Amino acid sequence: MRVCPTAALRVSNGKAKLISNRCIDCGECYRVCPTHAITVQQDDFSKIFSYKHCIVLIPSVLLGQFLREISHDEVAKAHITLGFTSIIEVEDSVEYLIGKLNTYVDTAEAKPVISSFCPAIVRLVQVKFPSLVDSIALVRPPLDLTASYIKTNLIHEGVPENEIGIFYITPCAAKIVAVRCPEGEEKSEIDGVINMDFIYNRIFREVKHSLPEEGEQRFVSELSPRSCTWALTNGEASCIDGHCLAIDGVWNVIEFLEKVENDEITDIDYLELRACDESCAGGILAPGNRFLTVELIRKNASSVSMLSIIKTSEKVTRYESAISGRTALTPLQPRSMLKLDEDMAKAMLKMKRVNQLMCFLPGIDCGVCGSPSCLSLAEDVAQGNASVSQCVFLQKIMEQNKPDPEHSFRIMKRIWGENRFRKDCDKPIQNK
Repeated sequence: MRVCPTAALRVSNGKAKLISNRCIDCGECYRVCPTHAITVQQDDFSKIFSYKHCIVLIPSVLLGQFLREISHDEVAKAHITLGFTSIIEVEDSVEYLIGKLNTYVDTAEAKPVISSFCPAIVRLVQVKFPSLVDSIALVRPPLDLTASYIKTNLIHEGVPENEIGIFYITPCAAKIVAVRCPEGEEKSEIDGVINMDFIYNRIFREVKHSLPEEGEQRFVSELSPRSCTWALTNGEASCIDGHCLAIDGVWNVIEFLEKVENDEITDIDYLELRACDESCAGGILAPGNRFLTVELIRKNASSVSMLSIIKTSEKVTRYESAISGRTALTPLQPRSMLKLDEDMAKAMLKMKRVNQLMCFLPGIDCGVCGSPSCLSLAEDVAQGNASVSQCVFLQKIMEQNKPDPEHSFRIMKRIWGENRFRKDCDKPIQNK
């Protein structure tokens, strides 16, 4: 509850409750939950068999999970064995995107321009920093551009659209939501999303239980070094002209955006902001160690063949021909979590109530009340979703004497549930 950067979680009757319009799908709650009670739902894997042409989009981060024990070609063969008909790298469109982004940054009126790559960051800005929404780059990320390019080419070749299925292997929950409910687009070109930890186990099992095969190599990467490292910290910022910064980790991003919002920082042209530590390599669905993943991806980038580099301009031309005019996002809208009421007069009264409550609440943010902070409790009370009696410290002020322990205990049971306060008399006594 307390690690949520937008205070989207509450506890009531022993269960966590989500305030959906505050959630940015960053996965911090998933990362720290001690009982693994939170799950990330993917699409049904059997859905891939519904399409004659089933393409899997694999990010460079997936290839970085296998270290040196499994080759990229083995990973590709495993995908084919599992039912996909072809494999395309998500970052295939990066070289084309770099030109579009540099043009956008050069002509942008609101600076710094904020990258639209990480959907958790896009929603963070919409929810917590609505005044900066106009600074988000209205340029589609590589995942969407690559998917559009693939589908356009297949349709041009005469393949019926209903026979084309494009599936993405995701390292995080935010991109699942971005596919199902895209920001700045009416509909995503992606037909399904598969969790990276799920496909990693399937690939690992497939490779380990298969005999070595001789034959033609199935996977030959055509990514440039810049494309290989795009999803890593500083991979994007290093490709943009001007003064750019790369910041990862959602709390680091929040701290920096507060400075930007307060006009404390004004000389930055572009911000590469990522919610996870080490960017996509640190995604909550990436099973491998993020630092080893980053090391391997950078080594792969440094050993890219000269042929891939030579083909870069040719690839950019192909993308320009296929999806020119389809690279922009529609303007994004803020969805501020600070709005207490649609009616301005009522909102002002509620804000006054919040300020009054904050004068009496202890300000220690203990979380015992079921809200992550004293301010969150004050807002919940003003909205009619909580009671001031949930704060055991405030009871003393309200009753003008020492609070009745039994009364406090009943309140805590109502918040955290009966079982949380039931003594386990069967626990073995450890010898010291």
